[in-house]
Amino acid sequence: MTDKLLDFVGKRNETIEKKRRNFERVMFQNFLGAYSVIDDNGSVYPVKLVDLSKDGCLFQVPWDVNKDKRFEQGTELTLRMYFTKQSFVPVVVSMRHSNEHIDENGLTYMHYGCEFDKTLPSFEVMEHFINFMYKFAEHSSIDRNEHKVYFL
Repeated sequence: MTDKLLDFVGKRNETIEKKRRNFERVMFQNFLGAYSVIDDNGSVYPVKLVDLSKDGCLFQVPWDVNKDKRFEQGTELTLRMYFTKQSFVPVVVSMRHSNEHIDENGLTYMHYGCEFDKTLPSFEVMEHFINFMYKFAEHSSIDRNEHKVYFL
């Protein structure tokens, strides 16, 4: 009998996670930019954020196996999280894993999974932003063009 009980909490958490990831895609494509300082000369290269969590992030860069060099596990990078064209929050990340990824258009990218250095004062801003994204996913509603007002 208990085999047929529905796990409403699990289903709710699954729905919230799906909403969070969808919201992230919109944020990363339209609002939040990320750039990374990846060499000793201070050159800045754009990266595309794929996922953001309380512990770290996943970003991708275009990848050519014949000429590009992979970041080694443990490499530290400073990511600039731009919220406007001129202002950013610097966060330091440590590489934890990487893998080649081919998108739906057939383009090849390298995905890098990173862990945040939470000891830096600037991480506090990112922590609040990440918490906002989680809470937004949990409490937001989908606009289905209904004309009823439920809350004022």
